[in-house]
Amino acid sequence: MFRSAHIDTFARENLPPKEKWPELTTQPIYPERLNASEVLLDKTMVRVGREKIALIAVEGSISYGALFDQVNAISLYLESIGVQPGNRILLRGPNNASIVALWFAVLRVGAVAVTTIHLQRTGELEKIVEIAKVQFALVDYRFLDEWTAVKDYGGKTLIYGGGAESDIFIAASKFTGAHQPCDTASDDVSLLAFTSGSTGLPKATMHFHRDILTIAETFAKEILQPNETDIFAGSPPIAFTFGLGALVIFPFWAGATSLMLEAAAPPILLKEIATHGVTVLFTAPTAYRAILPLLDETPIPTLRRCVSAGEHLPKSTWEAWHAATGIKIIDGIGATEMLHIFISAADDEIIPGMTGRVVTGFTAKIFDEDFNELPRGEPGLLAVKGPTGCRYLNDARQSNYVKNGWNFTGDIFIQHENDYFQYQSRSDDMIISSGYNVAAPEVENALLTHQAVMESAVVGLPDEERGMIVTAYVVLRPGFIASEELKKELQDHVKSTIVPFKYPRLLHFVETLPKTTTGKLQRFRLKD
Repeated sequence: MFRSAHIDTFARENLPPKEKWPELTTQPIYPERLNASEVLLDKTMVRVGREKIALIAVEGSISYGALFDQVNAISLYLESIGVQPGNRILLRGPNNASIVALWFAVLRVGAVAVTTIHLQRTGELEKIVEIAKVQFALVDYRFLDEWTAVKDYGGKTLIYGGGAESDIFIAASKFTGAHQPCDTASDDVSLLAFTSGSTGLPKATMHFHRDILTIAETFAKEILQPNETDIFAGSPPIAFTFGLGALVIFPFWAGATSLMLEAAAPPILLKEIATHGVTVLFTAPTAYRAILPLLDETPIPTLRRCVSAGEHLPKSTWEAWHAATGIKIIDGIGATEMLHIFISAADDEIIPGMTGRVVTGFTAKIFDEDFNELPRGEPGLLAVKGPTGCRYLNDARQSNYVKNGWNFTGDIFIQHENDYFQYQSRSDDMIISSGYNVAAPEVENALLTHQAVMESAVVGLPDEERGMIVTAYVVLRPGFIASEELKKELQDHVKSTIVPFKYPRLLHFVETLPKTTTGKLQRFRLKD
């Protein structure tokens, strides 16, 4: 590794042992000294000009030049209060221009950004503080309550928003003069991104300055192909690496504009797309389905690129969106551990129902549970290598994710003869019933093709006769009423849509499904 700029060496000292890292494939060549904030903001501003609009947000439209000046002042302020390279700085706030400026400033001074979702509760925050040993917290004044209840936090809390004298932005505005970006190494840790907790205790994934640029030079460059005229929008928070790439890294790498929405429920998202002429959209399949019936009243002719990730994209959703808009949704599989998407396809390369092929620079294979490579056409564990990879902060679970140099994502896929990968399920979503393998998402997708179903979740519950019994939880669309007749209709519908033995023998109507704050389904809670 290169000479670190970190005075606080906690992050580098808590990287996993090198022998437990995944094997890194050939990656874009970066210089030894590299600061991702400088590359994405400073150098992009020089290329596109100070007047080009960088962000559209609740705070208004902000140019690249104005954002640069703001980040410069915040960086000087952070150093004045004692922030040192390598310090962990927690960010807590919704998607807006302020959080983007703070993120750039944290990286600029050589600190490590600890991104959190503004709706996370005290208990979740306490785990993050303990794991990351957070020393500074930058908190939106509207979301202080849960933060101030955090126990055993001995660092400084800095508030932004609200206009008080203590507001970071007001305090920073008094600082003038040029700030020199920290001379970070390309392999200095820049980001601690926590897993969403869909399977239990969160893990801190560690990403370098070069990793931030690498995901732009791979997925964005090859698949997304953005340009300076694009306007990006989406629903994921930038605390989620899907959102960080979609709304910060990719648009700034391209010199484009990013629309930051504090609230992005499907009706709001649709309205903002139409109002601002959004061209590139990142959201989840659930949102695409919810937007579909609203398109007649609110057309979105400027949209040219749609990306789906975070959960499996059903073929029925892809086809319905394409029929309504003419746009082919770009599906992708990524992971917090890998930072962003590594299997995908675009345009005429898309095969509906398939996730895609490996993005250039990545390699993927399918293994069985004994780590034997499986032949094409057989479902098994997805393993990937690439220019990014899993590095957990001081966590024994590193050995569960990285094996023999491969990153095992916990997904079950099939690799076909044409090199396309097709999603089957999470490895812990496979239901073994009467000796048959039933992938929960397959049953969920079958239910979603019925007009009455808004959302569905399927799990296997213990059953004395069958070992496990396929059990469905269904959220109905408005206008449909739960009844025994509808239950049987849905069961018969699944029987007629997929192999009959996979139908849910138990089916419950519910008002909501348990999800993480990022919107990811928590199937394990349905098993309790």
